[in-house]
Formats: sequence, structure tokens, C-alpha cells
Amino acid sequence: MPPSETFRAFVLMPFAAKFDDVYKLGIKDAARDAGIVAERVDEQIYSEGILERIYSEIRSADIVIADMTGQNANVFYEVGFAHGLKKLCILLTQDSADIPFDLKHQRHIVYGASIAKLKLDLKANLEWAKSEVSRRRKSGIQLKHEVTASLEKRPEKTPMFADVTAYFRIDLHNESDSNSPDIEAIYFYTGKKWNIIQGGHECSSTASDLHGFGHRYFLTPPMRRLPKRSWAQLKFDAKRMWASAFGSGETLADSYDISGRSLIRLATSEGSFDFEILINAVATEDVPF
Repeated sequence: MPPSETFRAFVLMPFAAKFDDVYKLGIKDAARDAGIVAERVDEQIYSEGILERIYSEIRSADIVIADMTGQNANVFYEVGFAHGLKKLCILLTQDSADIPFDLKHQRHIVYGASIAKLKLDLKANLEWAKSEVSRRRKSGIQLKHEVTASLEKRPEKTPMFADVTAYFRIDLHNESDSNSPDIEAIYFYTGKKWNIIQGGHECSSTASDLHGFGHRYFLTPPMRRLPKRSWAQLKFDAKRMWASAFGSGETLADSYDISGRSLIRLATSEGSFDFEILINAVATEDVPF
């Protein structure tokens, strides 16, 4: 019988007595129930400086849990370090205003004054994180994505329309020392209906087979297999009518926030692997290059 996987979470939060119950009864208990070992730096014995230890623990952790309550400068800096390493981060806060705008599309939990809510929501998020870590270990492929958007107005008609195009550029990285499994198909999942364009052609679509998504689109893989220590880029565009204005008293905005959650599924010879794609872009008439 193969040994079970182990998962480690490193916790970033202010060191203050008012957070003791948050940590011990909320974070630690949720991690234990999810089968994850969670630690703060003050629970460890080490010989190096505290900053070196924190950076080392962030590097080695499977998951980083960070309480952003109060906008603590040290926690913010350490979260930025974790994001730079592409770590799986779960953000916590008692007040949603403590999550900066640029991070609101990241996975986060607003628990207010309820440790019971924190424990329940964090356990669910940690279960997802475990499956994501396990998937990364097995597939050997990691995804890094960038989404930009543009806006095109159609003011010559009544009603007037604003069309949005989101440009997806997704890098598939094989950072292992062996070839990746064969990529047999790629599926893109969304909630709303979009026209998905790849290589100048509209992609086929069906109703989603995953809960929480309405539609599934078939994408052509950029290559069949990723050699060791290599990468390939998946490119496609998503287009749809975003807003409309009726009558002389209504106008179209100059920009629209495009945000939400989507998912990429790689169907491979070793099974299917899911990657969550969080979207946070602003569609304007000026396209960034």
C-alpha cells in the first residue's frame, strides 16, 4: 500500500494576543480536520534569523495561509513573497476592506468575528488546496496565466452595445525532470456563455459537466507532450456583449471590470487535472501591448 501524501501549511498573521483563538481554534483546528499540518514560525525551533526562517518556510510550504486583518505590513510583505513564488495562498480577514483591490480576486475568506465560520470555510478551502497540491505533484504541469481585456462600443445602433474581448495567455510549464503525460484535450469552463476563439476559429462547446459552471469549450493543446523542463503557451480569446444602453438618457461606460472564476481541465494519459483560473481585468478601448 503506497504511503499517504503529506501536506504542510505555513501561517502568516500578526503576533498579538487577540489572534490566539483565531489561530488555535480556527486555523489549526481546520487544518487538522483537513489532514494538514499547519504551523507558525513562533512554534518552531531554529537557529537562523526570524526573517530567513519565514522565507524558508514559505518556500517549502505546500500552502500559505495569511490573515490580512489590520493590514499588517509584515504579513503583506510576506504574502507578496509567497505570490512571487507562485504558492497556493488562502487569505483570511475579519474585514473585507483589509484585502487590497489587486488581491480581491484571490481565494479569500471573510470571517468577521466568527471563529466557527473561519474554521468551516477554511476547512473547505484547504480540502481544495490539498487536491490542487496533489494534482501538481502528479501531473508535473503548472499553469501561469495572464488575462487582459478590450472594449468595443457600438454607439451607432439603438440600443447601444459594448462588446468585451478577454485575451487569455496561459503558460503550461513542466518543471520536472521527465516528460509530461500526453495531453489529449483541454477544456475551458465558464459560467456565462462566451464565444471562444482559438487560432481564428470558434471553439466547440457543450453544457458543463462540472458543478458551478454553465459551459465547457474544447481547446486544441499547443503540443501533445511537454518535454522535461519545458513550456508551451495556450492562447485564446473570449468575446461577448457585456453592456447595453437604451434611449437618449443612457450611456455606455468607458471601462468595465471583468472578473470571475473559470477553470482549465487538462485531459491526459494519466487522468484529468483541473486548474482554477481567476480573472481580474479592466476592459477599455485602449488595448495594452
